[in-house]
Amino acid sequence: MKPGAAERYGWLSVVHRRASGNFRELRLVALSLARDIATNAGEDDGGRMRSLLVRRPDLLYVLIAGYCLLSIILKVLRPDSLEIDESEQALLSQYLLLGYGAQPPFYNWLQYGVVALFGISVASLAIVKNGLLFLFLLFYGLTARLLSSSRLAPAVAVLGVLTLPPVFLLSQRDLSHTVAALFAVSLFLYGFFRALKSPPKVSHYLLVGVAVGLGAISKYNFVILPVAALLAILPEAKLRKYLFDWRVLASVAVCAMIVAPHAYWIVNNLGHATGVTVAEMKEGADSARLPHAIQGLVSLAVSALKGVALTLAVFGLLFYADVGKILRAESLGTRVIGRMIVACFLIIAFIVVAMDATHIRAKWLALFTALLPLYLTLKIDAADLDPARRLPALFSISGILSVGVIVMLWARVFVGPMIGDYSFAHTPYNGFASTVRADPGPPPVAIVVDDRIVAGNLRIQFPDTPIILTGFSQEAEKHLPPGRILAAWSAEGKGREEVPPRITGLLQLMPVRIADAKPTIVSVPYNAGRPGDTYTFAYIWADFH
Repeated sequence: MKPGAAERYGWLSVVHRRASGNFRELRLVALSLARDIATNAGEDDGGRMRSLLVRRPDLLYVLIAGYCLLSIILKVLRPDSLEIDESEQALLSQYLLLGYGAQPPFYNWLQYGVVALFGISVASLAIVKNGLLFLFLLFYGLTARLLSSSRLAPAVAVLGVLTLPPVFLLSQRDLSHTVAALFAVSLFLYGFFRALKSPPKVSHYLLVGVAVGLGAISKYNFVILPVAALLAILPEAKLRKYLFDWRVLASVAVCAMIVAPHAYWIVNNLGHATGVTVAEMKEGADSARLPHAIQGLVSLAVSALKGVALTLAVFGLLFYADVGKILRAESLGTRVIGRMIVACFLIIAFIVVAMDATHIRAKWLALFTALLPLYLTLKIDAADLDPARRLPALFSISGILSVGVIVMLWARVFVGPMIGDYSFAHTPYNGFASTVRADPGPPPVAIVVDDRIVAGNLRIQFPDTPIILTGFSQEAEKHLPPGRILAAWSAEGKGREEVPPRITGLLQLMPVRIADAKPTIVSVPYNAGRPGDTYTFAYIWADFH
């Protein structure tokens, strides 16, 4: 499937449902859209698009698909050096495991499948992330449509969620597992509120189970959301009955089937699954001036505010004249979503105090702050306000933020070196790979490294060669054919010219003979760098028999 095809097919499926499966109606939808475009042909491009969005709000999904496709294209047009999370995904795509460490495996499983079908490349990495981002925004909009009476509510909700920093910035910069979890959040919200509609259907309950299962194996903190959702509907007498419907058992069963394989791994690897996160939550505990519980709650409050400040400012700016009316308005949807937000943060606060945590990162709260734009959209709908007049401005703000970030990340690769600003994208792994290939002798049967970023990037450069990371080899060294092994590492920094101890330790466990008396040191020009600016690598060859 070509890049962006999944997004296009997702849009077609939405239109197909709107047309109720009737081809004639589908043709009328297309003709109506074409007529609207022609009607607005005299306006300037920006004004025409904003006006058309008000008239045809479903067009937003086409624009979102285009945004995700643009992100993929710009990523491919950059040098093929990877960031931190991308490097890890490239490395781990070699393996299909029940668990990979501190993060749940759903994203890794998706990436493994795409790589198995299309091979490892920057494009295959970008397609997975942007495909999930599109699905997140799609189901977010469908949830808003389900809960509101306004035809513009889905556009307001989707454009609103694009003002959250984890969505428009962090997801494009280097997040992976959180993007998968955001998709699970919107899928859960859609399935959950579909299940609360009468008459209840087994398919809706099964969708909830699938969403909870996928969320649990995307980010561990996702499980807070369904717990908060159950608490949120308890005060609603007409919704409580759905908790005791026999279909809940079907939902639990499908969730259990999805979670079971990884749960088995967690039971046997609890330290690997939780150790890193617990350590990060207690970061700075030794130097904390306040009691740990208070320090953690302050950090939680500050991180939550940082996560929602921009979105609140945008909505406040656009709807300032009706703030009082919006605050007083309520509906069943606002009550349930509002309680969910409160319950999520109360549960997190309890965890912070119970764990004696002192540090909470804003990106850890992304799954819960993602509820805010939907809540604000439903409040606006409950106030019986027509958002048509504000929608063009919201479209402009969200467009500048989302498209501006991906363009900025692309441009930074070429502008940064002018001021001496080098990032992971500038590290010349392609130049290093060319140097290795020019070395006389057969190509390596495996490459041994001691750093995940180097490992993932060399996986891109040597797609058909096993990359063995010290401490995470998965016993690959036991299944290699005879030949030459390349041991490579970054030689940047003092004392990095010698073979790193972890590489030496792994090679000593293998039946190899070091072929080089000392490491080869090479300085390679940076990607898009200034003349004379170089990055230093080192490598040795070993004969495996």
